[in-house]
Amino acid sequence: MLKAAFFARDPQVVAKELLGKVLRHCVQGIWLSALIIETEAYYLSEKGSHSSLGYTEKRKALFMEPGTIYMYYARGGDSLNVSCLGDGNAVLFKSGYPYLTDDSDQMLAVMQELNPLKNQRSRKINQLCAGQTLLCRSLGLKVPDWNQKNFLPEKVRIDDTGYRPEKIIQTTRLGIPIGRDEHLPYRFIDFNYAANCTSNPLTKRRYKSGIDYIVIENN
Repeated sequence: MLKAAFFARDPQVVAKELLGKVLRHCVQGIWLSALIIETEAYYLSEKGSHSSLGYTEKRKALFMEPGTIYMYYARGGDSLNVSCLGDGNAVLFKSGYPYLTDDSDQMLAVMQELNPLKNQRSRKINQLCAGQTLLCRSLGLKVPDWNQKNFLPEKVRIDDTGYRPEKIIQTTRLGIPIGRDEHLPYRFIDFNYAANCTSNPLTKRRYKSGIDYIVIENN
């Protein structure tokens, strides 16, 4: 399990190093797990962050010690963040991919039950965690349960399994209103899982390599 010291660093450093880690939530004795494939960094000093709007009780977690969970509702769905070094700084868990092992059938069944399509049909594996609210829904993570809380080894944790992306895509964040620092390149994607992230810059016609995104060798 990652310790608090992991998060006590610059949000961009944390955002990049979270890629490839595994987010886990134990639900009724079953560990629901997702590989973290997309993250976004946020700072108090820029207009795209919640903390830039000022301290409130709802945003308290952003001003608590690094490693504190900050959850909020995004378009009606639960969204997961973690505080980093510096008041108001944080990383958003933007999307994931079910972490599959030889005995993942039961885990996937629970995740699909928690996050069905509107017609109640099961989502495909690559659609279960392809967005910040889908990720939380598939893992059963909810605002009232975890906002302003710490990760707990026996309940909610992030593990390092040894996987490290060879390449990282760095690009602009999503959903930032015009005039609120929407141009800042604070979104990070595991190159190997770009097809499964919220929005793949490699396939967007309006995205130009070297201008709208860059690919970083993750040495």
